[in-house]
Order: sequence, then C-alpha cells, then structure tokens
Amino acid sequence: MVATRECIFIGVFFFSVFCIASWKFSLIGVKDAVRLAGRGLLMLGVLTWLSSCFYPKLKSYLCPATPSPVEGPAEDPHSRVKLEKARKEQQHQHSFKSDEYLGAVVKPRQEAVLRKKEEGFYRMTGQSWKLSQGFTLGGEEQMMAHTTADDETPNHMAARTRKELEVPSPVPVQTQLLKEKKIITLPDEPSEDANGVVKIALRFPSGRTVQRRFLKTCRSTVLLDWLHKSGYSPTLYALYTSYPRRPLPTRTDLSVEDVGIVAHTVLNVEEKDPS
Repeated sequence: MVATRECIFIGVFFFSVFCIASWKFSLIGVKDAVRLAGRGLLMLGVLTWLSSCFYPKLKSYLCPATPSPVEGPAEDPHSRVKLEKARKEQQHQHSFKSDEYLGAVVKPRQEAVLRKKEEGFYRMTGQSWKLSQGFTLGGEEQMMAHTTADDETPNHMAARTRKELEVPSPVPVQTQLLKEKKIITLPDEPSEDANGVVKIALRFPSGRTVQRRFLKTCRSTVLLDWLHKSGYSPTLYALYTSYPRRPLPTRTDLSVEDVGIVAHTVLNVEEKDPS
C-alpha cells in the first residue's frame, strides 16, 4: 500500500511537470492547459480510488497469508505432574508469606489505629479514665488494708478511719405510686342491621377520615376514647358538628343519642380553642 501511494505521488509530480512544459513549449492556451490538468487530475483521482478499493482484495487473493503453525508444549504426563506440584508449592509459599505479613504488619497497624481512635474519642468525651488499667472491685480497699501503719501519715489514717465510719445514705423510697396507664377499649362494633345503630365518621385535620358503627345507647365518652385511639389526644383536640358548627358535649351521663346523634353523622376533629 505504501509503494502504491509513492507511485501515485510520483505520477502526479511528473504529470504536473509535463503539463507545465507542454503549455510553455506548445501553442495551446491557458484554458486548454487548465482543462488538460483538470482532466489529468480527475483521471488520477479515479485511478487512486480504484486502486485503494481493489488492491487489498487482489493482494489477499493473489498472496493469501498462511498462518504460522503454533507449536504447543509437549504433552508429557511426567512434566505435567511436575508443573502442577511446583504450582502448588508456589501457592503455598505465597499464602504463608501473606499470612505472615498480615500477622506481623497489617494487624498491629490496624490495632494501633483503632487504639488511637479510642483514645481520641475518650479524651473528647471526657472519659479518659477508661484509658487506665483500673482496679479490680475492692482492690483499692485491699491495698489500703495491706499498707502498714509506718507507711501511712496521721492524716491518711484519720481519713481512712472516717471513711470506714461513714454510714451510707439510705436510698429514698418512692412514696407516691405511679399513675397507672389507662387502657382504652372500645365496645364491639354492632352489625348494620341491628336496632339503634348509627354510623359515625371522624374527619381529621390531615384530611383522613375513619368510620365506625355505634349503638345509640353507648356513652358519649366512647367517642373521645375512639379519638384518642386514633392518635389525637382529647386534651388538645375536640369534636365539632359539621353544620351548625358547635362543640359536641361528651359526658359520662350522656349517651350518643342524648348528644344529638340519631343518624349517620360526620364529626370534625379540631384543636380546642385556647379560651
């Protein structure tokens, strides 16, 4: 391919020289010389394109490339066993070296980094006492007991005696009983075809609506229990009728029918007025 390009370049050069010489030493005019050069260049371009298209195919057809045979290793069972044994020994040596490096270099570095982080954390949180070795439970008293009187000063002896005579302060006894947590239980929901059944819906500030059936004879406070069980505390929220808007009276001596709920009703859950 390189030789073909060189031949084309040489031909273009000689053709240009020929065109210039023929125009200078002949009777043709400038227009004829330009036309001759254009035709020549067009012919050379067509020949170059044809040679670039068909030259690789002609070369592969006339001179097919024969792949050189690859000689593999000799199939010897004994040599194969030796190679396998050497490979296993090399793998064993590498694994032994890696384990030795992990135990001698990597693990101590990791432990040192972890210890440094723990020390920084304890110093930052004010728990520097955890960095000391500490004493076993009762060890300080045993050390003080083993010390002789000659090693102690009178002040130390007086402090130890005073510490032994100190009476621990009694643990305060809780006199007030904890208030038992109220467990809210709602009555069983009656069936739709039972006598004296009303369906009540609660519309919460979030837009969620829940429905449930009650008997008209139920206490009105059961509505507050239902409100509390739905996630709204009766100390902060109250029940209001839709129209006309008014707070729903809920007392233990009033039933659902007494507060005016005799048919299907929708109650709004709103925050209590600050007044």
